[in-house]
Amino acid sequence: MVNIYEPGPLEGRIAHWPVLAASGALEVRLAETDAEIELAQRLRYRVFYEEMSAIPSPAMREAGRDFDQFDEVCDHLLVIDRERLDDDGQPVVVGTYRLMRDADAARAGGFYTASEYDITPMLTGMPAGTRLLELGRSCVLKEYRSRPATMQLLWRGVMVYITRFSIDVMFGCASFSGTDPKALALPLSYLYHFHRAPPEIRVRAVPSLYVDMNLMPKEAIDPKEALRTLPPLLKGYVRAGAGIGDGAVIDRQFGTTDVFIYFPVSLIDARYRSRFEMRS
Repeated sequence: MVNIYEPGPLEGRIAHWPVLAASGALEVRLAETDAEIELAQRLRYRVFYEEMSAIPSPAMREAGRDFDQFDEVCDHLLVIDRERLDDDGQPVVVGTYRLMRDADAARAGGFYTASEYDITPMLTGMPAGTRLLELGRSCVLKEYRSRPATMQLLWRGVMVYITRFSIDVMFGCASFSGTDPKALALPLSYLYHFHRAPPEIRVRAVPSLYVDMNLMPKEAIDPKEALRTLPPLLKGYVRAGAGIGDGAVIDRQFGTTDVFIYFPVSLIDARYRSRFEMRS
């Protein structure tokens, strides 16, 4: 469904954080101003709508930005190239992640993921006081995707963030390009058979959007070959210990096939934790 939300003032963000990590000319930090949020939204528009096949609303097309009501309350992680400036003299944002804590979701009327998945079993199946973080709107400028430092810096930023706010569980949707599940039979079936989240908290796609992921028998899957077919972000999630929800969802606006990611911080693989955690 095309988003018809009109942008408004951006409120409720963490301000005045230092640089969280750096690698060469690249640094990662949180957006602190409306202008920096807009730079992230312009990057999202460039990647999702101009490079990929997402369908913008008229307001988005006119503004040249991807936005919705959640942007007002979320924190926005930015990877910035200090050696590049745009036409307005602003540093170029080359990667971004949108971070929404449960307190943010309460102000926004719920989590974005709830539009595709019934997250009630997850919310009710966890101990009281569990701190949640929804990850979303991740993208990297095309010419920076081949640079490992870009995604690594985004993850370093996420690790600092979850430590700062004592996050217990991360979750959200990860996407495959394309809307034909049959063309994605191998990776979807691999995730179904090898990486489903525990039954007691397993999230299921809402009935009207549910797409079966069990498209191949388990014995017909070569796990190493299947892993290679995953998009880099999704591959990183499962390698680090994330679980997958029940059912995929076709997102017609973005031209993607989405799967649900469930990621308890306590289960993050030790190799990833040591690789991305900040050290004093």
